[in-house]
Amino acid sequence: MRAAAVPAGYPQFFAGGEGARVRDVDGRSYIDFMCSWGPIILGHRHAEVEAAARAQLDAGDCLDGPTEHAVVLAEKLVATILHADWALFQKNGSDAMTTCVTLARAGTGRRKVLVARGAYHGAVPWCSPSLIGVTAEDRAHLLHFTYNDISSLDAAVAEAGEDLAAIVVSAFRHDLGVRQELPTRAFAQAARAHCDRLNAALVLDDVRAGFRLNLGGSWENVGVRPDLAGYSKAIANGWPLAAVTGNARFRAAGEQVFVTGSFWYGGAPMAAAVKVIEILERENGPARLEAAGKRFAEGVTGSAARHGFEVSLSGPPAIPLMQFNDDPDVRLGEALCREALARGVYLHNKHNMFLSLAHTDSVIDEALDAIDKAFAALARNRTAVA
Repeated sequence: MRAAAVPAGYPQFFAGGEGARVRDVDGRSYIDFMCSWGPIILGHRHAEVEAAARAQLDAGDCLDGPTEHAVVLAEKLVATILHADWALFQKNGSDAMTTCVTLARAGTGRRKVLVARGAYHGAVPWCSPSLIGVTAEDRAHLLHFTYNDISSLDAAVAEAGEDLAAIVVSAFRHDLGVRQELPTRAFAQAARAHCDRLNAALVLDDVRAGFRLNLGGSWENVGVRPDLAGYSKAIANGWPLAAVTGNARFRAAGEQVFVTGSFWYGGAPMAAAVKVIEILERENGPARLEAAGKRFAEGVTGSAARHGFEVSLSGPPAIPLMQFNDDPDVRLGEALCREALARGVYLHNKHNMFLSLAHTDSVIDEALDAIDKAFAALARNRTAVA
């Protein structure tokens, strides 16, 4: 088994992490711009978070029912996320988004679910990007639109008709290998208006972006609130946890549906999540992450230009996708990643990257110095790469 989505030659197994760095099993250390593919928002092994989780681990984690942290965390989420009147907990983003769809269908009594073409909402049959092992019946009631394209959304809504249960939207467009797009205010308002008019659920997939863009919910930035939202990744700084938040309209559905998992209500990850949110509030997390992302983007594009390349970073500054402007087969991107890896910086050429609060100015500047040397090496070997 090997991770298929990283450039050739990347390490497959890791021994540890600390702050903004990870260490592979061969003892090599890297400044980490993937943050475990999103979960690490404060830095690896953040002391306060680890202490909170450890205290519950020492008392017991998987018990006959939830610990008090389930109540404390639910109350914390409701107080923090502006659309939320209640919360349910799971383990993975796939769990959370599947629960959102189940709740939307239960609350509306309808079947059709609209999703954007190319969007990723989990690794389960109703939405998996792979069709291997998936039947047509698994997706019989799934319809598609194009993200940020209102006319496409209108057409999909019309096709669903009176059977529309939900419109599912990502916090921003982050399809693999495709330039990222923030939602336009007009698109977000159109989705909200369709759901209001047809009494359907607007479901926000905040699994990837949650808490990095806005603690109140990522679509607060465009002035639109969902009915249901799925969270995971950064919610507990690497401890396994996911959550669904919903408004009062879908509370009854949340009380009636059967959704569960053997490990969903472990106490330690919930204790970690409470502490994570407290720290993000205290540190003004989204603003710090945005500033760090802008510093990183300016440095990367500046280095590229100095060495004769054009590179753009799309999406939110805290969750950037780095692409060469003229690199149709992504050879330059992969070559740069390998050069950076050799100099102690872990980047990605197709998937969006992530920043954490451990990416301080000094850490970013250290990474940028290595990336500048990587661009210089790439410039020397450009003909061979092309």
